[in-house]
Amino acid sequence: MSAAEHQRPFGDRRILVVSTNYAPELTGIGPYATQLAEHWAASGARTDVLTGMPHYPAWRVDERYRGAWRREEDRYGVRVHRRRHYVPHRQTALRRATFEASLLVHGILAPPPGRPDAVVSQMPSLAGGVIAARLARRHRVPHIPVVQDLMGAAAAQSGIRGGGRAAAVAARAERYALRGAALVGVIHESFVEGVTALGVDPGRIRVVPNWTHVASPSGDRATTRARLGWPEDTPVLLHSGNMGLKQGLDVLVALARLAPYIKVVLMGDGNQRHLLREQAAGLENIEFLPPAEAEDFTDVLAAADVLAVTQRASVLDMSVPSKLTSYFVSGRPVVASVAAEGGTADEVRRSGAGVLVAPEDPAALLTVVRTLTSDRTAADTLGANGPRYVEQHLGRQAGLARFDALLTEALEGAGAAAPGTRAERAGDIQGGEGR
Repeated sequence: MSAAEHQRPFGDRRILVVSTNYAPELTGIGPYATQLAEHWAASGARTDVLTGMPHYPAWRVDERYRGAWRREEDRYGVRVHRRRHYVPHRQTALRRATFEASLLVHGILAPPPGRPDAVVSQMPSLAGGVIAARLARRHRVPHIPVVQDLMGAAAAQSGIRGGGRAAAVAARAERYALRGAALVGVIHESFVEGVTALGVDPGRIRVVPNWTHVASPSGDRATTRARLGWPEDTPVLLHSGNMGLKQGLDVLVALARLAPYIKVVLMGDGNQRHLLREQAAGLENIEFLPPAEAEDFTDVLAAADVLAVTQRASVLDMSVPSKLTSYFVSGRPVVASVAAEGGTADEVRRSGAGVLVAPEDPAALLTVVRTLTSDRTAADTLGANGPRYVEQHLGRQAGLARFDALLTEALEGAGAAAPGTRAERAGDIQGGEGR
């Protein structure tokens, strides 16, 4: 391979990425879908993205997109095809089903034009997985779903109203999306068992961990605290990210009630934010902040004393929060109020940057936070393990290279035509694998 071909390994390929979330969304899976699509575009591929209207984590459509039925955009070499969908402000199983159904119908009725060489989907979007599977079968090209969350397990474990019935429906949709895939990517090995249970041959599963998509903190910590109004002598416990049911953030409200001398900061948005504010009424030591801007995000994280990741006790194998990679970059110690046997606990143990505590136990959580905030030297030493773990295991270049390998393997396995034969493949040839 020539030097030019090495720099543009997917030249003359067309890749379709299906992801409900995409830029300008700054949290969740949106940044990963965005950076992946832009990376493939820079690698020479004609890259299209089928996505929804920006709405996460606020669960409100971005005002710049309100009223739009469809939107076509060119972003950093990527052609972005947005389709309108229902956005529930509060989560129930029925509302979530309506959200997925609206994505599914509009995506199937109005897919991007043209024939891709491969279709990559970002799940947990059930609609995205089903749409991608259908398009891949229609065009006889490989489908490569990447499992960020398992929605069937999520519905059963998160405590959402009607979750039991929703779990069965979600599992059927996941099975449809995954069983015919050329390869299935999972972001953590703890997902392998659940994906296998949905009918996927373990030999077709590849672990492709998320990478750190944010920059290291660069601002002066004392200056940032002063700007935020956080006194230097007040311990700050911060949670950043989605405020949903599965996070079980009421444990932080309970901690704030137990320890008025600790400032608890909930930064982000989500469908449980208004309920948490109601629970926190009258507590002067709890603060709600909007999501930080991208250029300020890790500076705010680094200004806190301890960073919290919380999950309901029932959440085991369906999710590894994307916030962890950002937490590790910040260099602050992490306290993880999560099930000890889950993927989130595994990542905290591996990083050496945090302490595990039993979920839904505010007293136990408070004990750990007191320890971390009373011994700054020990806390700094613990937090310093995070950036080292990121550098060794979660770098963007290495993460994107794993996705390159996944895509290359799928294309080679499907017997995709070599570059230069696009005119022949533009017809409805029968040589590709039918899935």
